[in-house]
Amino acid sequence: MKTYLQTNWDFESDELIEVFDETPLWSAPFGLKLLEDIKYKKGIKALDIGFGAGFPLTELAMRLGTTSKVYGIDPWEAAIRRAEKKIKIFGISNIEIIHGDIENIPLESNSIDLVVSNNGLNNVEDLEQSLMECARISKPGAQFIQTVNLHETMMEFYSALEKVFNQLNLTDSIEQMHQHIYKKRKPLDKYLKMIENAGFTVESVTHDQFNYHFADATAMFNHFFIRLAFIDSWKELVPPEQYEQVFSKVEEALNKKAEQEGVLKLSVPFVVIDSRRK
Repeated sequence: MKTYLQTNWDFESDELIEVFDETPLWSAPFGLKLLEDIKYKKGIKALDIGFGAGFPLTELAMRLGTTSKVYGIDPWEAAIRRAEKKIKIFGISNIEIIHGDIENIPLESNSIDLVVSNNGLNNVEDLEQSLMECARISKPGAQFIQTVNLHETMMEFYSALEKVFNQLNLTDSIEQMHQHIYKKRKPLDKYLKMIENAGFTVESVTHDQFNYHFADATAMFNHFFIRLAFIDSWKELVPPEQYEQVFSKVEEALNKKAEQEGVLKLSVPFVVIDSRRK
């Protein structure tokens, strides 16, 4: 019997339910656009950079089919364990996981046909070296496609934060904030130049945006993903003895903005960058 005809799922299984909701909400808007523009071919080798808990790694492997081999590289051990569980339960046989850093990818030069990154290159320590590694492992003509959120991301929050810093004469914090944004999200023209310098030709850049809507800033600050992914990096911009003062003032300003506008919006502009190895 063909494998796909074996549908004896146990819908009361805790294991199945644990991986059923498998895609982080943050990753999904980027990933859906990424998956639309991938050039799907049989019999290729692909690499997903920074796959986290398994997206889009598992989806890419299933869409390419078993004639293709898909590698995934990430340094996050706990997330890798989660991805491995999904791979097992989904019954995927064409994935090989690499526990490691993108700056030193343990794959042969000129061996990969497709490299994807769903906002995975935002968090590397050495972006230039990571892009060079992507070029090294790619065959001539290989597709390198990635999503990147832009430096204007969540500017509604950062604008309010900068105003509070100015009110409190925290000039060093303002500079740190701009450095933080630059490190995480390079200006698009500079980033495209880095991709070209690494050895790729940029074929297209597609702009898009999604928005987080909240009833007010109090709801936003208490949101699980905001606390998980952003609060710590925001705290680094503030002297510890002024955490309460600064964040209370920002919360108050954004709550007033939400009351005036009927909602608090955090905008997340991003691009899909489609390149080819020279």
